[in-house]
Amino acid sequence: MGITGFQIFMITLLTYIHNLDRHSTQILGKVTILWGALAGWIMGDFSLGLQVGAILQLMSLGVANIGGSSMPDYTVAAIISATIAVSTGEGMAAGLAIGVPVGMLVINFDVLVKLFNSFIGKKAQTYANEKEFTKMTRTIPVSTFIYPLEAAVPVFIAITFGRGVVEGILNFMPDWFTEGLNVAGGMLPAVGIAILLVYMPMKKYGFWILVGFVLTAFLELPVLGVALIGTALGIHQFKQSTRKSKLAGTSAQDSVLSEEDMEDE
Repeated sequence: MGITGFQIFMITLLTYIHNLDRHSTQILGKVTILWGALAGWIMGDFSLGLQVGAILQLMSLGVANIGGSSMPDYTVAAIISATIAVSTGEGMAAGLAIGVPVGMLVINFDVLVKLFNSFIGKKAQTYANEKEFTKMTRTIPVSTFIYPLEAAVPVFIAITFGRGVVEGILNFMPDWFTEGLNVAGGMLPAVGIAILLVYMPMKKYGFWILVGFVLTAFLELPVLGVALIGTALGIHQFKQSTRKSKLAGTSAQDSVLSEEDMEDE
């Protein structure tokens, strides 16, 4: 299928906008599934981009860069994976095989950009100490607009100059390796859900997992149906908790009034 110059520009721009939003406005943040779908839409296969984004969204669950630490950029991996998957016509396995290493590569650029940001921060602090506030306000945004290059540059290089290398890798990969990637891709949703369950109150509500499993595995109820049942049960649970809180508050208020009455007597 290949990739056009306009698509290269749009994918690079999409990556830049993603990182700019991630480090500034945070309107969309790390919604990996959305960025993967947008990359797929640019490449002409929205559905495949959505699938790639969903897989990498699950891979990123429970992973965070705390403080100054770095982490693989799964959203960038989704963008490049969707691009490679559509442009080569080899599907999701091929996209993930190339996209995930590119996401790992962004870590190195992230470290370099953070070092550069330290220099910018110190320069702005110097201007503030010297009461040159105009220069200070002009210096600070430099970091904001340079930060997205940590992702945009690797993606641009990968999709512009790496197509021959990518195709060579794809042709070199044996069938058993490609099939293994497909199997691993099928397992990733289960891994992502398992990671998510770690942060949920399983001791209190874990039995609902069994209910959902029975509904889907044995009764073959669609996911939407299970979601609607879960929503109804959630609303019921919320109303019960609210009513108990109100009753507890009323009982406490009655106790206070009774004590006041006894004191008056």
